[in-house]
Amino acid sequence: MHYASAGDGEAVLLLHQTPRSWDEYRDVLPFLGRTRRAIAMDTVGFGDSTPLPSERNTIEDWAEVVVALLDELGVDQAHLVGHHTGGVIAARVAASAPERVHSVVLSSAPFDTPQERAAWINGEVDVDEVERSPDGSHVLELWRIRAGFYPEGNTDLLERFTIDALKAGELASEGHKIVARFDVPEAASRIRCPVLLIGATDDPYAYPSLPRWREALPQAEVAVIEGGMVPLPDQLPAEFATAVERFFDGL
Repeated sequence: MHYASAGDGEAVLLLHQTPRSWDEYRDVLPFLGRTRRAIAMDTVGFGDSTPLPSERNTIEDWAEVVVALLDELGVDQAHLVGHHTGGVIAARVAASAPERVHSVVLSSAPFDTPQERAAWINGEVDVDEVERSPDGSHVLELWRIRAGFYPEGNTDLLERFTIDALKAGELASEGHKIVARFDVPEAASRIRCPVLLIGATDDPYAYPSLPRWREALPQAEVAVIEGGMVPLPDQLPAEFATAVERFFDGL
């Protein structure tokens, strides 16, 4: 397992979206690390973390690895911060190992309807799915698929995404289906710790899920970041970190 960390104090574990890596939080770590021990991990099979066997690529198994990493780092209890896929993993950990979770931040986490989940699983919706080409044209295709969901003209963020997507291989697209196979409402019903829901107004995939999360977790706090897009943590790291720190400080 690969991770990066900054700072000391109570632990905050950061979980990234598909098909990113710890790099999604590269610019968030210094902010959170000023007052806490901020840890950004690569989910198994992404970034520089070793993949699991394909039959164990489930949210449940990925969540087990999160707990195993906390064990290895000697962290008894942590705040969990998850963006997109990372939010689903965080929800699973909070539901299945509540004694290990102090609080959870769910940023742009999907809360799809059964019909939406079926569309992902059946391949009616494809994101980040490209066929490897000897001439390298698949790299440009990855770029084009994501460009509309990123700030115009910000090539740095798209380059960082593309590197992570290439390293993830088949998991770049399969990761979205793995999320769709997981029962998010059931996990949400078992979350008992304090929760912050972060919504990004310009994220067309995840922002519609915010009202569903609010209905499922009426006790949760909510922070909406105007202009936030799919790559919220690395697009607006200061705003993202400020929302997270305010929540932690208020606990």
